[in-house]
Amino acid sequence: MEINEMVIRARKAQAIFEKNFNQEQVDEIVKTVAKTVYDNAEVLSRLAVDETEMGVYEDKVAKCKGKSKGIWYDLSDKKSMGVISVDEMTNLIEIAKPIGVVAGITPMTNPVVTPMSKIMFAIKTKNAIIIAPHPKAEKCSSLTVKLINEAIAKFNVPEGLVQIVDGPSIDRTQELMKRCDVVVATGGMPMVKSAYSSGKPSYGVGAGNVQVIIDRDINFLDAATKIIAGRIFDNGIICSGEQSFIYHEDDRTAVMGAFIEKGAYIVKPEDRDKLVNAIFVDGHIARDVVGQSPAFIAKKAGIAIPEGTRVIVVEAQGVGVDDIISKEKMCPVLAAFKYKTIDEAITIAKTNLHLEGNGHTAGIHSNNQENILKAGSRISVSRFIVNAPCATTAGGSIQGGLAYTNTLGCGSWGNNSISENFTYKHLLNITRIASISTKVSVPTDEEIWK
Repeated sequence: MEINEMVIRARKAQAIFEKNFNQEQVDEIVKTVAKTVYDNAEVLSRLAVDETEMGVYEDKVAKCKGKSKGIWYDLSDKKSMGVISVDEMTNLIEIAKPIGVVAGITPMTNPVVTPMSKIMFAIKTKNAIIIAPHPKAEKCSSLTVKLINEAIAKFNVPEGLVQIVDGPSIDRTQELMKRCDVVVATGGMPMVKSAYSSGKPSYGVGAGNVQVIIDRDINFLDAATKIIAGRIFDNGIICSGEQSFIYHEDDRTAVMGAFIEKGAYIVKPEDRDKLVNAIFVDGHIARDVVGQSPAFIAKKAGIAIPEGTRVIVVEAQGVGVDDIISKEKMCPVLAAFKYKTIDEAITIAKTNLHLEGNGHTAGIHSNNQENILKAGSRISVSRFIVNAPCATTAGGSIQGGLAYTNTLGCGSWGNNSISENFTYKHLLNITRIASISTKVSVPTDEEIWK
């Protein structure tokens, strides 16, 4: 189907949906979208791994179940249409309205949960949505949309409310972005830049390169457990996954010992260049290592690692531009940096982020609130995770208060329009009805300038 025809169908469907469905009905549909992915997690995850040839089946199942539950938990009690707030003092009334047709650009790294989340956000706000999947993930993304449409058909939703581009390509995706009302782009930086150049309001994401500080006087085994869990989740393709850990030089033996105990392999100095050159080609991540196992990466590099190695650790020889290992590594490889003071640790994190990943996410394992606040205040990221795996916390956490999503805004640091987790509220237009309230007194000039 031509893009123009899809957009016309979407506009007709959106108008009907906006007019005829109330909050309770909409919420039941949104819940059904989530439950559909939850119930089909195994089938969709298997297809995703087989089609994209990256990631870990068990982790994708966990992601499908965790994200579907988490996003529904976040959305279940939120009002998203009509009057959503009234200020008792000023009488300011806020009325939520749909934007129209959403273009949802989705990546091959998360080809199931990203379409799901965007569909949930769009339906919650009475918008229509057209998913443009990555060409190398068309089958699993298309099956996701097909199952969702079949599940919500019982609610008599208008045909064309949720669609997916068949035969996806750069040209078809660009045309969709130009014809829709708002673009939500999750994927590589070229696609995000294209979204921002589409002439339509756009929400994009920045590159990830999560730097994690390991403070002193903590349980290093606990920190290593959480850092490794975050790094290896889905074989490292999560943008919020740990990329580097920064430890005090006096704690090297204890820190490295903890990582080794938890399944890490520390690369020997004579093998370092082999591994780095296997991961990076011409200054960029090699496509064939993305989402692959430590065994695959070691074999490509021509080095021997113990059987059962969970993550490979490379000790850095410089910071930022002085060592390419400072960049994002979308595979189970961690860079290790040493510091003398907490201020130096923060500088290392900032330097690496300025090379790549500015505005995204960083973390710390610490019992020192002063150091936590210092690092959180000085490192230019939108999410700063404390004593938890960044990969599975930054994109949504009930206990941590972060909204569940698969689109993580990085603010102006990452050339994004928002510095928070993208969610339903970003797909609303708000009308504000303002009247003069006698409950509020106007201060005199003397009171204002005192």
